[in-house]
Amino acid sequence: MKKMCMRVAICSLVFAGSAVFLAGQAPAPPGAPSTNPGQAQQPTFKVQVDYVEVDTLVTDRAGAAVTDLKKEDFQVFEDGKPQSITTFSLVNIPIEQLQRPLGAALPIEPDVRTNENPFDGRVYVMIVDDMHTRFERTERVKRAAKQFIDRNLGANDLMAVLHTAGATDASQEFTSNKRLLDAAVDRTMGRKIDSATAGKTQEYYRPRPLGGPVNDPADAERSFNARSTLDTIRQVADWFGSVHGRRKAILFVSEGIDYDISDVFNNQGASTVMDATRDAIVAATRSNVSIYGIDPRGITDLGDEDIEIGAYPDDPTLGIGRNSLMNELRLSQDSLRTLSDETGGFAVVNRNEFATAFGRIVQDNSSYYVLAYYPPTTDKKDTKFHKIEVRVSRPGLSVRARQGYAAPKPKAAPKNALAGSTGAPEVQEALESPLPISGLTLRVFAAPFKGTAPNASVLLGIEMLGRDLKMQADHPVNLSYEAVDAKGKIRGGGTNLVPFNGVKPETKPLLARTGLRVLNRMDLPPGRYQVRVAASESGGGAIGSILYDLDVPDFYKPSFSMSGLTLTSIVASQTPTIRPDEQLKAMLPASPAALRTFPGNDEIALFAEIYDNAASTPHKVDITTTVTSDTAKQVFKATEERSSSDIQGKGGGYGYAARVPLRDIAPGVYVLRVEARSRLGSGAVASRDVQFTIK
Repeated sequence: MKKMCMRVAICSLVFAGSAVFLAGQAPAPPGAPSTNPGQAQQPTFKVQVDYVEVDTLVTDRAGAAVTDLKKEDFQVFEDGKPQSITTFSLVNIPIEQLQRPLGAALPIEPDVRTNENPFDGRVYVMIVDDMHTRFERTERVKRAAKQFIDRNLGANDLMAVLHTAGATDASQEFTSNKRLLDAAVDRTMGRKIDSATAGKTQEYYRPRPLGGPVNDPADAERSFNARSTLDTIRQVADWFGSVHGRRKAILFVSEGIDYDISDVFNNQGASTVMDATRDAIVAATRSNVSIYGIDPRGITDLGDEDIEIGAYPDDPTLGIGRNSLMNELRLSQDSLRTLSDETGGFAVVNRNEFATAFGRIVQDNSSYYVLAYYPPTTDKKDTKFHKIEVRVSRPGLSVRARQGYAAPKPKAAPKNALAGSTGAPEVQEALESPLPISGLTLRVFAAPFKGTAPNASVLLGIEMLGRDLKMQADHPVNLSYEAVDAKGKIRGGGTNLVPFNGVKPETKPLLARTGLRVLNRMDLPPGRYQVRVAASESGGGAIGSILYDLDVPDFYKPSFSMSGLTLTSIVASQTPTIRPDEQLKAMLPASPAALRTFPGNDEIALFAEIYDNAASTPHKVDITTTVTSDTAKQVFKATEERSSSDIQGKGGGYGYAARVPLRDIAPGVYVLRVEARSRLGSGAVASRDVQFTIK
């Protein structure tokens, strides 16, 4: 069970502790002058074992964030002794909302990902504690967790969802896709065992020696569940230590640890559960991670459990009754408070309304100061817990920060995730980054097509902006990609080397304007994947990485389905393709492209395949291409009729290509939709939507 907790999404995130520098910038040296604290910053720090970061929240009496303090306004104490603040920055992160076109029920999920803008959002890991959620309260947990995702997660944020129990593929890697995060929450299944009070009551009414003790029959399992959940928190916190320069939050959605650690004589696991709690807190403070315990039960007196128990023992000396049940409630809520308070977060307990508390969590992770200093103790063998206190000179302000740290354990060297990979070490490290890295700007798209059963053939397109490349003859671009499934297993990937030996000096300005494109194919079985792409120009050049969420459909079981949608245009065709795709050469006038912002005189060419597995019965299929404006006005429509007789012996698919001229369409945001509708039976429908912009 313990191993199972981390084999899910986070297992593929717990890399070998590679340091992550946000925005792809070089770390600022200690003592470097800080930038204007009134502006949003993306701080970077020198990563050393003895370098301590402290993110600090400062609020006024009304609870509003205070963002006009300077380095001189702060004092940091370690073990009561003042420390010299060597690096200081204000982080002020905006909240971006993903806008949906008026004609769309939901925001259109982008089919292209880019790292052109440095990551500037919040970073959350939501741990959904199935192990400490009663089955009948599962829906409450889902509602609370999805409320945060749907209402409080910004378009510029990243979140991973992890479960403490259940299937290994129930969780979700880091993404900003709310649909995927909600789906991970929907896989929650409460597995909490009955309370100790209920167990002792049942034990009381079972035959036993006269005057024999009434013990909790599930004590060992309860202790194991508590340790397993706390170990999950510790492992996530340890992994989170690889992210530097910003606040990191664990949203712990749980009914709390219900094991009574106050009675070490009658509860055999009390000391080990206490140790596990201490280890989780130490890991969080060491990694500068704040925990927010969220009790989805709201205001409760456990009346539902009280009713289930029915008749309590009539012997008051046993201490088994309504009071013991309420004591378990207090213990579970105290566990959430302890984990939160000790790590700089706060607990959300005894609340039926979560909006205010969730807003505070977002505020905590949006406006804060990051302070860093070299501690007086530089002995790498030092494992003591060192107390941290942060003060501000301005009166009337409240300060929250982690209360201490312990020196991190030595980290193992990064391991190559791809067996037999020849990728450069810096590229492999970028692949393992939990956050996208800017520096070498990348644009990535992926389109699944029907492959050899049961697999799909996924076209992966990677474009690099030429302005970020030096294009020196002896410094090629090293590019690696991998597809990680929901269980954290790498199911496909590869490497490319893009040399510049043959590039003439007069050609470099053209490449700097157009960039480069590389196309690859991966054979993947149906399922949910995170595709990771990283590239680096050797010789100290720029590095970039992308995380791409990919759903690979099963093209063989459904009677009617559609491949991914590939696009190109006149302007996009100017970008050289280093590795063209042989299968699409005859289908499009140029290589598929990641361009989704077009000039008004451009023309889009598209291609998709429609798979009709019921082609043995003669029928017609209507394929329609439409372009709809942001105001739900249709500005383009083209319809084509196809016959099932067209695909006999051709693998069960229609190849569909269309052209969309843009010269008569006004600038703005649009949705391109390709829809195929069968006339057979109830009329199965398959469609793809792509949002694009005309400048």
